Amino acid sequence: VLLALILTGALYAVLAPRPAEAQQPTANAQDIQQGRALFQANCSTCHGLNAEGTDVAPSLIGVGAASVDFQVSTGRMPMANNSPQAEKKTPQFNEEQTAQLAAYVASLAPGPAVPAADQVDPAGGNPATGMALFRTNCAMCHNAVGAGGALSEGKYAPPLYESTPTQIYEAMLTGPQSMPVFNEANISPQGKQDIIAYLMEQREPSPGGANLGSLGPVSEAIWAFVIGIGGLIGMAVWIGARSS
Repeated sequence: VLLALILTGALYAVLAPRPAEAQQPTANAQDIQQGRALFQANCSTCHGLNAEGTDVAPSLIGVGAASVDFQVSTGRMPMANNSPQAEKKTPQFNEEQTAQLAAYVASLAPGPAVPAADQVDPAGGNPATGMALFRTNCAMCHNAVGAGGALSEGKYAPPLYESTPTQIYEAMLTGPQSMPVFNEANISPQGKQDIIAYLMEQREPSPGGANLGSLGPVSEAIWAFVIGIGGLIGMAVWIGARSS
């Protein structure tokens, strides 16, 4: 009986599937080496020579390739100045260099990987489901259509109109700045893809007329009030001037 238990345990350890989050794509050793050189030249002043962190910046050990790809591809890192949060700007590194930096940081410890192309393809998502998920989890900061909004202490939730599907997925996966992390227990991979499909649908061309910032009936009512009342006042002044 004891031998049978031992054999069963050994077989389970060998054959049992590994958790998806623990799987990391293999990186080219040369890419890792190039990434290390880029990191030490451009990032180590704040994050430490071995990404262990310093008094001014956190450790990057275990943040994963997804976090690096998001921060670097959006130009948020390296930071240009000491502000309440890193601002989006023109990236300092090209795609190859960004991938090399991500490969180096990913080699330090397991962490979220850059999502595959099929995971971020809007065609694989349901916009209706994505709308419900987005409005439940994201709209309080990013606005119902992803237009962004102000937060406390000089921080803000950025607009999502120019974010790529990969960057949107990575943001949900890693929780940059003031944003919470939405792991698989919060929003499933399919749910993330549904949100991407919804946000991409918001970028479809307007059916016509001014979109008034896509803020909905409030802005439309304000414009109707201003133009309507303004027109009536102008007409009254014109009639009064003619009668006198």
